[in-house]
Amino acid sequence: MKKLAALFAAPMLCSYAFAQTIRYDVSFPNIVHHEAHIAVNVSEAPQKELLFRMSRSSPGRYATHEYGKNIYDVVAFDKSGKSVPVQRVDGDVYKIVGINGFVKVEYNLYANHADGTYAGIDASSVHLNMPAAFMWVKELEKAPITVAFNLPKPNSWTIATQLKTTGEANVFTAPDLQYFMDSPTKIGKLTVKEWTVPNADNKPSQFRLALEAKGSDSLATAFAGKIKRITEEARMVFGEFPVFDNGSYTFLASINPYVKGDGMEHRNSTMIALPVAFDGSDNLLGVFSHEFFHTWNVERIRPKTLEPFNFEKSNMSFELWFAEGFTQYYGDLLLERAGFDSLEEYCRTLTSLVNTKENTAGAKRISPVQASSNAVFVDAGVAIDKTNYPNIYTSYYPYGAAVALALDLQLRSKGLNLDDFMKAVWAKHGKPEIAYNVSDLQVVLESYAKDKAFAQQFFAKYINGHESLDYAPLLANAGLLLKKQFEGQAWIGDIRYKEGAGLMITSNTVIGSPLYKAGLDIDDEILKVDGKPISKNDELVSILKTHKPGDQIAVEYKHREEQKTVMLELIENPRLQVVTYEEAGKTVSAGMQAFRKAWLGSKWK
Repeated sequence: MKKLAALFAAPMLCSYAFAQTIRYDVSFPNIVHHEAHIAVNVSEAPQKELLFRMSRSSPGRYATHEYGKNIYDVVAFDKSGKSVPVQRVDGDVYKIVGINGFVKVEYNLYANHADGTYAGIDASSVHLNMPAAFMWVKELEKAPITVAFNLPKPNSWTIATQLKTTGEANVFTAPDLQYFMDSPTKIGKLTVKEWTVPNADNKPSQFRLALEAKGSDSLATAFAGKIKRITEEARMVFGEFPVFDNGSYTFLASINPYVKGDGMEHRNSTMIALPVAFDGSDNLLGVFSHEFFHTWNVERIRPKTLEPFNFEKSNMSFELWFAEGFTQYYGDLLLERAGFDSLEEYCRTLTSLVNTKENTAGAKRISPVQASSNAVFVDAGVAIDKTNYPNIYTSYYPYGAAVALALDLQLRSKGLNLDDFMKAVWAKHGKPEIAYNVSDLQVVLESYAKDKAFAQQFFAKYINGHESLDYAPLLANAGLLLKKQFEGQAWIGDIRYKEGAGLMITSNTVIGSPLYKAGLDIDDEILKVDGKPISKNDELVSILKTHKPGDQIAVEYKHREEQKTVMLELIENPRLQVVTYEEAGKTVSAGMQAFRKAWLGSKWK
């Protein structure tokens, strides 16, 4: 009986939900002062009261962001145009009561921070990340949405977005709030380049680059060609492109000095902001490679902790080591495979990853899963108080990428590879869009590797644990040598200093470093080392070059108003470096060359 009742009720629920509609009308009467005027029209609402609110989080961001601070002059009207009282019940929440099917809420938005998270409004262009710009109705999250842009006149602006077009100029739709909030929009004098790439079924997948940059049309065309090359290599990892909801994928890219640096993935698009002059160089491609890989990994291979996305608070996830970290690994790897990085350049990337895993205090202390859960505080989160992150946290981006590197090399030593593991994750969780958790990924690895013990051990040690990894033999399979970068050199710690009367320590000293063991920390000022006054970092380096690991030297420093002297024991600089066997003067075997080609060579045919 319960099943029957549910079946009969379903059509009524669908009809009820779709009767409600939300329309945004966006205009720019004060665009020169970075303002937009936004009207939210709610129709056919059965509720007598509704909560209108601004978001506190944004898709792709995991910490809290207070977008409500930038809206003001909030007013409401009924269908006849009569004013309706607005109750501000929280900093970013407004309640409207006595509704009779319709209400219009209007407000002004200030936006002057164009990046992948916030919004920017200027007489030269409009840059909208939706959570930073649009109030939404809590009771009507499933209602379809229409947004209409009334652009300043005269202009020749283009609107680029993953929202669905309509037959009406500058009017777009979204099926619900989740899709709308995930649909950044760029408006301005955009150079648009389009191309297709064959999918696995040989049907063309459509792509667009909507570029806001100063440069020639031929330079933009050449740059689009480079992005196309990345999309080709990315497709080979998973075997196919996703089915894009509205038929195409859009790279929204602002490459100019007037934006803030950021890149943010979305379901059928990405919002990229690079605050540099556009020269079309390969150095700009890393963020495009990373964000496009998210088309699979995070947008469709989706952690359960982010599904659905909660716009009212920070979204804590245990899986960001995979969602972001594995994406970082592939973002760099795709550049190598596509020919935009030399092997020597890629070795520098590998050097960074290995040192992240083996030589950061956080990676020695917490697991990638624990690092992921800390994103609610660190993912562009704003704080004014000092933290101890250098000693308790390592970013899940390079940490996850370092684990991905180890897993890829371990699988390849077994005749397998990470590409095929990612294909298996895509088949089980991405393509059918079945959200996953950490244990689900372990199950996929067990199935793919046909080795339950290997998968369980890897997750226990390196995903849920934080054991050290032996990268040297894994890299040697590809003719890459892992060595000490500063062998035999005395070291007191990698610390930032402010030069003055002495050397003021401006960053936390790190557990295990000589400075930390000696009791020095941030804001202490080093006055003398080994009896010699120092006021510049170069002077400290010169003194250390006269010593070797194991030497003890006196350090005179000032803590607040107290002057102290301690004995400090120097140790060898622990930093590691990855170089090719060729650079190290070692022979590269045919087997190593084959391993290297299978790992780093192009997969596009």
